[in-house]
Amino acid sequence: MRTALVRRTVLTASVVSLALLATACGSDTSDTKGDAKPSTGAPASSAAPAAKAKTDAELTGLLVAQADLPEHVVKPASPEETAAAAGAASDKPECLPLVKAQSMAPVGSAVGTARVKAAAKPKEPAANASAEEKLKAAMDALGGTATFITLASYDAKGAEEAVATLKGAGTACAGGYSGSQGGEGIKVEKVAPGAAVTAGDEALAYTVVGEADGEKFTMELVAVRKGNTVATFSAWSLAGAAEQPKAVVDAQVKKLG
Repeated sequence: MRTALVRRTVLTASVVSLALLATACGSDTSDTKGDAKPSTGAPASSAAPAAKAKTDAELTGLLVAQADLPEHVVKPASPEETAAAAGAASDKPECLPLVKAQSMAPVGSAVGTARVKAAAKPKEPAANASAEEKLKAAMDALGGTATFITLASYDAKGAEEAVATLKGAGTACAGGYSGSQGGEGIKVEKVAPGAAVTAGDEALAYTVVGEADGEKFTMELVAVRKGNTVATFSAWSLAGAAEQPKAVVDAQVKKLG
C-alpha cells in the first residue's frame, strides 16, 4: 500500500470503480450510456490580461461532471483530501509547485479553487465469464488510473505565472525531490517530459517517477491554462504506473470554454 499522499489520490476512486464493476457483474444488462523540459501545447497567449478571477463557486460549476465523462466515475474531492492538499510540502522549495500540483493544491496565489476526481471505469467481463475471470476484472479495476483535477483562477497575470512556475520547477527538479502531505511522503527520483498535450492557451506535461513505501510508481502530471484559470491533472494508479488522462483533460478544458 502506498503512503497517504497516494492513497488519498487513488484508493477512494478505485474502490468506487470496483463497486461499479461488482454491480455490473451481478447484472444481465450492460450500461448503455537531464533538465526536464515539459511537453507543451499551444504557446502562451499574448492577448490582453485575463479578466477578474473566478470564485470557488464559479469554478465548481466548471468542473467536469459525470455526464461529461461517461467512461469514468466522477466524485467530488473529500474534505479530508482538501485539508491534506493545504499541507503539501517539499524538501526543496523550488519543487513545492510540483508537489502542490500533485496534491490538489493551487500553485501560486489563486483567488478561487475547485477540485474533483475521476476514475476510469473498469472493463466489464463477458456475460459468461468464469469466477476467475470476474475476479481478475475486479483486480484490474483497482489498477486503473484515477485522475485528480484542480481548477485555480487568478487575477491579472497570476495564471500565466503559475504555469511558468511549474515549468521552472520541472527543470529545477528533474533529478528528484521529496514530497509530503498529511505527514507522510514520497521520494521522487525523476521528472521527465510527458506525452505532448495540446489544449488551452498553454499546456505542459510531466511523467514523475518515484518510490513510496518501497514501491515504485509513475504519476502523470498535466497543467493547462485557459485564460486566467489553470487546470492541473494528477493521475495515479495503485498498480504503480498511471496513464496520461487524455479524455479527462479534453473534457475539462472543453468545460472551461
